[in-house]
Amino acid sequence: MTSVVERLRAAGCVFAEEEAAVLAGAGGDVDALVARRVAGEPLEQVVGWAAFAGLRVAVAPGVFVPRRRSEFLVERALAVVPAGATVVDVCCGTGAIGAALLAERPDLVLHAADADPAAVACAQGNLPGAAGVHAGDLLAALPPSLAGGVDVVVASTPYVPSDAVAAMPAEAREHEPRAALDGGGDGLDVVRRLAGQAVTWLRSGGRLLVECAEHQGDAAREALTGAGFAASVARDDDRDATVIAGVLLRAA
Repeated sequence: MTSVVERLRAAGCVFAEEEAAVLAGAGGDVDALVARRVAGEPLEQVVGWAAFAGLRVAVAPGVFVPRRRSEFLVERALAVVPAGATVVDVCCGTGAIGAALLAERPDLVLHAADADPAAVACAQGNLPGAAGVHAGDLLAALPPSLAGGVDVVVASTPYVPSDAVAAMPAEAREHEPRAALDGGGDGLDVVRRLAGQAVTWLRSGGRLLVECAEHQGDAAREALTGAGFAASVARDDDRDATVIAGVLLRAA
């Protein structure tokens, strides 16, 4: 174990001891797993799972790894979602957010959507209780029958500004899809598109909750307000998490 820790530390892994324990317990060829991690592959993709909101969520190679900060998005959604609600997890990646919602509220009718076929396949495995996992662009991936009938949309959209992607850690920019990271010029292009789509899919009084960076909070709130939502910003400093919550004033 000592040699594994040393190899990980030399590769720049800040939590080398913890990662060594996870790799040792993963089963299989530990040396091969360590080599993949040392080469820069995210730990979660190496071992095939991520801890998220008390769950063990499967993570396939090349799929966006759920971040702990997104647990705040789950908490904010749980605080407002009504009983038996129809909920959509957009840009779902592994489906971690939807899985966490269903774990707490099995009464929900959950749909998930992502444009990446690898993410859709991964989410299908993590969401056996979902009403559907759909492939396509944001809410346009949903069955037309859901239009105007969705209660809550949650989304951890890509929100890294395009010119900042190159400065991200190598394990993200080289092993996760750029489309799951790059949010356009100011990082909020996808948030704006989602807000514009959501007015067609949500019922009046329905809610849209999106994650963004702290410095984007005001601009993201304005994006939702401009689309027809009453919106507010919530912040969790412990997890460095920011969530914009909007209530649709009138459906399209």
